[in-house]
Amino acid sequence: MIPDDETLAQRLGHLLDILPYALLLVLPVVALGALVLRLLRDRSLGASMAVLVLVPVAAMVTGVLGISGFMFNTSLTTMLLVCLLVTLVTVPVALYLGRRIARRTVWEREARERERAAEASRRELVAWISHDLRTPLAGIRAMAEAVADGVVSDPDEVRTYAERVGGEALRLSGMVDDLFELSRITAGALRLTLSAVALQDVVSDALAAQTPVAHRKRVTLRAAADTWPVVLGSDPELARVVRNLVSNAIRHTPPDGTVAIQVRTDGPDAVLAVDDACGGIPEPDLPRVFDVAFRGTPARTPSADTDPAGGGLGLAIAKGLVEAHHGRIAARNHGPGCRFEIRLPWRRARSPRGA
Repeated sequence: MIPDDETLAQRLGHLLDILPYALLLVLPVVALGALVLRLLRDRSLGASMAVLVLVPVAAMVTGVLGISGFMFNTSLTTMLLVCLLVTLVTVPVALYLGRRIARRTVWEREARERERAAEASRRELVAWISHDLRTPLAGIRAMAEAVADGVVSDPDEVRTYAERVGGEALRLSGMVDDLFELSRITAGALRLTLSAVALQDVVSDALAAQTPVAHRKRVTLRAAADTWPVVLGSDPELARVVRNLVSNAIRHTPPDGTVAIQVRTDGPDAVLAVDDACGGIPEPDLPRVFDVAFRGTPARTPSADTDPAGGGLGLAIAKGLVEAHHGRIAARNHGPGCRFEIRLPWRRARSPRGA
């Protein structure tokens, strides 16, 4: 049956009559929902999504109940059941979608922060390496030009210049090796061949390699262990970690100081600690000592009687290699200097040689 024009007009007039009352009933619910959303702005996104779903449903139910005067009939009861069903379906979906969106938002924010940090680290690394590469290259060029132009002709002086050129070339080679190793770590291209590695052998090799440097600086090297554990790892990479830590300790220990290596076991961990006599690291700098190209204020202007500072990559490489072994590395002030401590899972105890 099609209603005539008079009936449509009457219904439209009735709707216009009840519209202000409906708005008066609905607006407080919407305002309350907006207040709840404001209070939840720092809370979970899932809760906000649930409120966004509930507010329209609650506003509609409130308006219908108010206009009907709570006169429950079949139509009103059916509509309320439908609203309840919609609520039961949409609220869980809203919570699920809210959590998914929140996780994705957090992941994207963290990814952007990691990308910005990586870009800043790359720029800082390029700046440091560019500076450190120019210094030995300038020295090599100046000495080569002096020999080529005949400014230096005495055989002893030529030999001295040649030795200096060789030393600077060796320094450049070490920096290139560090860059290559760091690129493997940061790119996730590091592949370790794991086997049983005796920490006694690793420490002995590191001390043998660093003893000439320590003698030139009049620094005493000392190693001690309660027991020599065997760890599951890659011998070349672990040797590099210990060499980097010992070299760093020697560089920052004043003449007549001592660098001590201590090895022990602590529950499931094999612990290797390297103590120096650097005078300590400022507390704000401790969390940054393993950052790429971070060397701290004193190391940026090394004195003339010390070895040239490295490229600031040794500790960053050590951290990456230790973590590749599922271990941990940390730095803290200890005694007259600071302690760098490595923790690695160990397999079994090994008696010292000759014991």
